[in-house]
Amino acid sequence: MTAVAVAGGGLIGLSVAWRAAQRGLTVTVVDDAPGTGASHAAAGMLAPVTEAGYGEEALLQLCLASLERWPAFAADVEAAGGVPVGLRTAGTLVVGFDDDDMRALDALHAFQRELGLAADRLTPRATRRREPSLTPRVRGGLLVPGDQSVDGRSLHAGLLAAARAAGVRLVERRVAGVHVEGGRAAGLLLPSGEVLAADAVVLALGAHSAGLPGVPPLPVRPVKGQILRLAGAADLLRGTVRALVRGRQVYLVPYAGDRLVVGATVEDRGFDATVTAGGVHELLHDAIDVVPEVGELELVETLARWRPGTADNAPLLGPSGLPGLALATGHHRNGVLLAPVTGEILADYLSRGQLPELAAPFTADRFPTDHPPTDPSGSR
Repeated sequence: MTAVAVAGGGLIGLSVAWRAAQRGLTVTVVDDAPGTGASHAAAGMLAPVTEAGYGEEALLQLCLASLERWPAFAADVEAAGGVPVGLRTAGTLVVGFDDDDMRALDALHAFQRELGLAADRLTPRATRRREPSLTPRVRGGLLVPGDQSVDGRSLHAGLLAAARAAGVRLVERRVAGVHVEGGRAAGLLLPSGEVLAADAVVLALGAHSAGLPGVPPLPVRPVKGQILRLAGAADLLRGTVRALVRGRQVYLVPYAGDRLVVGATVEDRGFDATVTAGGVHELLHDAIDVVPEVGELELVETLARWRPGTADNAPLLGPSGLPGLALATGHHRNGVLLAPVTGEILADYLSRGQLPELAAPFTADRFPTDHPPTDPSGSR
């Protein structure tokens, strides 16, 4: 029976481990603090239509394929792990404040229609009928009814329980490197020097994937995001609200009854975990501009984590250039959304030795091999 070692116990690593175990593989996940990285901060938006970008059509198709899998995936996790994951299907409302914001919304809507995506342009009155807590200063909106959201922390707890129920072993140790033997990945190195031997290794350490000893250079960098969590927001919003506030972007995502996520900054500052006064002020200022009642909520958490960014904002899936080492990293802002399809793709690849056609555009060989490695001090 094939033994698989998965480096990383976040949403991506656990999705891969769980689905691989369901294929009959023997799976061990290694992570010293599972679920405390990007998975811990994620707002849980499942919003491929809202986030569709020019030049990212292949990524959009991958995201849409994963969104289609989400209802069944959530039901499977809940059945296997016994933990509700908080899937919400109320859609996303994108709103704007000034002329430039509305031009940006019009351009986004035109692009969505060009791609055949479902999105409805709303007048200011219809926008506020949809979300009555919005400020009267909102100039209009764009409703994407197919977007969803999920409670990322509950999802992680459910995936961990589901993976364990499927026989996945969790080793709560830091990954010190990939063990290479005979020119191929043959397991994971632990800080003690011990080797956790495996027939195949999956790299799912998010922003920490690059620079890990034994791993070929990867074009993955940390993209810092500061994010806030508030309490007391029961019935404040029906679904996710994303806003352009005089050119700046902010999102508000309800979850867990009375909780609200407000995010997020986008900063190229390496592995800087500082929560700054300016970052918190900017997010709260814009959120209160959009929904004035946010100013009355309790601020219960501020934190910063790192999205695993790549040059084209798309993930690295499948072969790595090192035999025996498979990649499941570089998901940037789409890690939660892409968890179902990534788990399926990697499980198929590990069990059958063939990469599904859906993943073909996302192999590492689309990037030059002479890119510089990122700072190895960020490895876990």
